[in-house]
Amino acid sequence: MSPTRLVAVALGRPEAAAAVTAAWEDGEAVAVLDPTAPAAVRDAALGRLRPTDLLDGGGRRPWPDGLPVADDVRSVVLTSGTTGGPKAVELTEAGLAAVGRGCNEALGLRSDDCWLACLPLHHVAGLAILARAGVGGQGVVVHDGFDLAAVAAAPEREGATLVSVVPTMLGRLLDAHAPLHEYRRIVVGGAPLPTALRGRAVSAGAPVVDAYGMSETGGGFVLDGWPIPGAAVALGADHEIRVRGAMVMRGYRLDPDATSAALDGEWLRTGDVGAWADDGALLVVDRRRDLVITGGVNVSPTTVEHALVEHPAVADVCVTGAPDDEWGERVVAFVVPAPGVDPPSVDELRGFARSRLRGPELPRQVVVVAEIPRTAGGKAQRARLTLPH
Repeated sequence: MSPTRLVAVALGRPEAAAAVTAAWEDGEAVAVLDPTAPAAVRDAALGRLRPTDLLDGGGRRPWPDGLPVADDVRSVVLTSGTTGGPKAVELTEAGLAAVGRGCNEALGLRSDDCWLACLPLHHVAGLAILARAGVGGQGVVVHDGFDLAAVAAAPEREGATLVSVVPTMLGRLLDAHAPLHEYRRIVVGGAPLPTALRGRAVSAGAPVVDAYGMSETGGGFVLDGWPIPGAAVALGADHEIRVRGAMVMRGYRLDPDATSAALDGEWLRTGDVGAWADDGALLVVDRRRDLVITGGVNVSPTTVEHALVEHPAVADVCVTGAPDDEWGERVVAFVVPAPGVDPPSVDELRGFARSRLRGPELPRQVVVVAEIPRTAGGKAQRARLTLPH
């Protein structure tokens, strides 16, 4: 395979989208950077990516010590780093086409549909929109950020029929009574979609689709519990979700050890725990490394969060484990109180959730915080939450 130039793109979202499309048409690979990141963060990203070129507000120029990618690679995406340092995921032309075809077929998209891109393009969820549109021939409207009023008005003003958001965005749109029924499909990903939030969306007539995927698969490969065409899903040891198909990454750039750890032949180990529903659909339980083991029982933080967030005094919540002399680990709930009410006590939350959770899943400690730190993709950054001394 002959080498291909890797262009790092540090531009605003509309300009970055145009640059990505042009690079793909020219047979080049792209790595989109966060144009708002501090210089130190951008330099660290460039050091990990080692692109051959940088395209920013000053134009395009060669980047020192850059290395090309293999000729089948079209995108390199930095992971969010929620489970360690960020890795540079190499996605192939065939892989992006495969996930695009599969999603278009599963979602029933048409060539006269139009995507609204309001997610960051340096995350795979934003980049995946360009790949889907390229395969399906849909138009793309790119916003420079997430703005409630703009997203609400996009179907009428810009002809948008499709949009991809994270659960936090969906919640804010519902709170603002946005006319989400005007979209044909609202793809929700980046973080688990709480049952209560989905219920609110359905009641509002919002045609939501719960997407499960990752940077290593070019975005969502499971929609509403079912693999897209071309994706094979299995549960391996310890119920770890594994996926096989053309959409699986080529590997982690310049990191053969991490690549070997993630790939088992054609299968990608996702690091997520899953289960099969009675109808055969896939249920995503949690990340293996996020599980809390208390008294020998595996507790899914996501399951606990979905129960606790329904409490009327809870605006947002994140659950982690903390060392405990008696239980090994105890379940800790970091809670953002709802406006204008007193924070719930641990006894209140335990009593509220007792009918929804098993005994070991009930929180043993509540920590009140002003906000839950999250990535731009909506994932909780548990490592940034610390217990009070």
